[in-house]
Amino acid sequence: MSTENKSPSLAMKTILAVSLIVVAAALRIAPHPWNFTPIGAMAIFSGTMLRSRWMKFTLPLLALFAGDVFVGFHKLMPAVYASFLVSVAIGIWLENRRSVARIGAATLAGATQFFLVTNFAVWLAFDTYPKTVAGLAACYAAGLPLFANTLAGDASYVALLFGGYALAERLLLPARQPAELTELN
Repeated sequence: MSTENKSPSLAMKTILAVSLIVVAAALRIAPHPWNFTPIGAMAIFSGTMLRSRWMKFTLPLLALFAGDVFVGFHKLMPAVYASFLVSVAIGIWLENRRSVARIGAATLAGATQFFLVTNFAVWLAFDTYPKTVAGLAACYAAGLPLFANTLAGDASYVALLFGGYALAERLLLPARQPAELTELN
């Protein structure tokens, strides 16, 4: 396949992926139930779909920061940002192995690690729970309703991002031609 036919397609795919990420980031500041946001899904999608390592990690962090400008900064930001970087890494694992089952597993892994990391940070940073194993368990137990929202939000937005990308790719992006036909043109 010649580079001329490949480059526009790659550029279009990147523009499409970045556009979906920007829309998802903007939805974070729209009214929503607690933890039902597109950010975890966006981090997984970014890690999977963007080609540049720099963009894979930077774009979700910039989107998260831009949202924090509107929703407010807080003490747990380092843990939340670190967790989203883990979700990007989960997306990178998914990059060349996309299937419905693997996307589902990545979504579950992303939501679970976010729950574990951020609730541990709550337990560590605040005096709400005693600094004991029982206190940590109580913190995790109290966070279970938020975990349900995180998982539901991530699953919904993963379906919209990956499904929307696949649909747009089929409808808007030029189909690849076999190498033999491309070389004849």
